[in-house]
Amino acid sequence: MPDDNKHHVVIVGGGFGGLYAAKELGKRKEIKVTLIDKRNFHLFQPLLYQVATGGLSPGDIASPLRAILKKNKNTNVLRGKVVDIDPDNKQVIMFNGERIHFDSLIIATGVIYNYYGNEKWLGESPPLKTMEDSLGIRHRIFHAFEEAEREKNIEKKNEWKRFIIIGGGPTGVELAGALAELAHFTLKNNFRNFDPTKTEIILVEATDRILPSYPEKLSKSAENSLIGLGVTIRKNCFVNEINKDNVIIENKGQTESISAQTVLWAAGVKATKIGKVLKDRFNVENDKVGRVYVNEDMTINKRNDVYVLGDLAIYTHFDGKPLPGVAPVAMQQGKYIARKIYNDILNKNTGPFIYKEKGSLAVIGRNKAVAHLGPLQFSGFFAWLIWIFIHIRYLIEYDNKIMVMLQWGWYYFTMKRGARLITGDDPFPYVDKDYYNQTKDN
Repeated sequence: MPDDNKHHVVIVGGGFGGLYAAKELGKRKEIKVTLIDKRNFHLFQPLLYQVATGGLSPGDIASPLRAILKKNKNTNVLRGKVVDIDPDNKQVIMFNGERIHFDSLIIATGVIYNYYGNEKWLGESPPLKTMEDSLGIRHRIFHAFEEAEREKNIEKKNEWKRFIIIGGGPTGVELAGALAELAHFTLKNNFRNFDPTKTEIILVEATDRILPSYPEKLSKSAENSLIGLGVTIRKNCFVNEINKDNVIIENKGQTESISAQTVLWAAGVKATKIGKVLKDRFNVENDKVGRVYVNEDMTINKRNDVYVLGDLAIYTHFDGKPLPGVAPVAMQQGKYIARKIYNDILNKNTGPFIYKEKGSLAVIGRNKAVAHLGPLQFSGFFAWLIWIFIHIRYLIEYDNKIMVMLQWGWYYFTMKRGARLITGDDPFPYVDKDYYNQTKDN
């Protein structure tokens, strides 16, 4: 069948949802697929914190999209950015003005971190959402240790070896645990003028417990594990201000200034700009952070040719509550949408999307994790083993799985992290401020 006569599916976003949809659609010779992403690789975001703390290298958790989809002869990969959609002519509009026609459109652009109107904090408190973010944070962390080594002033030295992490969700918890292990074990005896085991790590959470989306028992277990690693947890604390040398937090009306040279952001998310585009062009309903409410079949409003999935979508048809923003949800939605598009071509009914609960996992450190798998709850070593095998399973390419397994095995027995590199001259050279400021007009 000539390509011009094939049903053309355009996928915007090469994350878990977009990639799994593309892989499924690649099996259908009646369909032509165009996958568009601003980067040329798929990123395994759950392991970004390991790049940020020197445990893994960037290539271990990223795979080129063209390589992943090279066997899909019906699939074309474009590196570019979609800035608008023309619903009447069924076209996506690229940053350079190019228009690409679609018969079906899949939007899978995910979310970005939310500074709640305080985008000025971005420069002082970087987030951890992209590969560039992880490299910038890695630079900051190891730069801080180097500065602590050479600093003569005791007060200033203490500021360099004090780290503040804003947000006690999975990202903040995993980052705090990895940073604690790095300081207390990996870097032990590496420096001459200060003791890395005296590093202070403060995790700030606005609610009354860390991992608030997990059962209370697992939250408490995670808290105890972090405390055991030397992490200080400040609960019920709101951030009022982030400056170059300090963070001002508020607890029950009382404010406190904590001096630190390294502050990392892991609190809250908001939709990418495409959420507002969908609202303006298709009159869809957004939540307060710009995410899109979808129908039972992942379509939007009354359009049967436009789908939204993953973190950008709010799907409440499962049990009345929004599905969590985790990779298994996006993967299942991607596969479902691919199947539905193909069934629509064959005039076959697909039925609504039904999520098969895979559970939630968070790792705190070596032999320490929490796992919520349906009615089952685990913590400690067994949860840690589950976390390892699940993350290895979902890495995309075979060589990535082998490399990560070998490095984790080496780290387990030696506590050494081999990617402790400081790159770039600026303490934070990688931040894409346009990327994080893109929805401030929502």
